[in-house]
Amino acid sequence: MRFLIDEDLPRSTAKIIQKYEHEGIDVRDIGLRGAEDSQVAAIAKERGLCLLTGDFDFADIRNYPPKEYPGIVIFYIPSNVTVAYILSLIESFLQQEQILEQLPGKLAIVEADRIRIRNS
Repeated sequence: MRFLIDEDLPRSTAKIIQKYEHEGIDVRDIGLRGAEDSQVAAIAKERGLCLLTGDFDFADIRNYPPKEYPGIVIFYIPSNVTVAYILSLIESFLQQEQILEQLPGKLAIVEADRIRIRNS
C-alpha cells in the first residue's frame, strides 16, 4: 500500500511503513509542510495515497468523503503521549492486514484498543 503521512505524525512513521513493505511519503518531503488540509487531501487523492493523520478535521465526511480517497486513517493521539506510543499505535495498525485491504474508499479511526471503519 502507499501512504501519505501528515505532518502531525512522527518523521519515523515512514520507516515503520517500510518495515511492513509499504510506501510512505511524508508531506514534509514534498513541499506540503504547513499546507491546508484541502491541499494535503488533494495530493492524496491525485497520487492514489491513503492518508495517515492525527487530524480529526479529516473525519468530516462532508468535506472529505471517504469514497473519493484511497483511504483516510486518523489516529487518536492523546495530548500527553510519547513518540514511542504513537509509533506503536501506527505499527499495530499496519499489522492488521484485513483492515488494510478494506481501506480504499473508507475512513478508519485508530485508537489504542480498537479500529472503527466507516463508509461514506
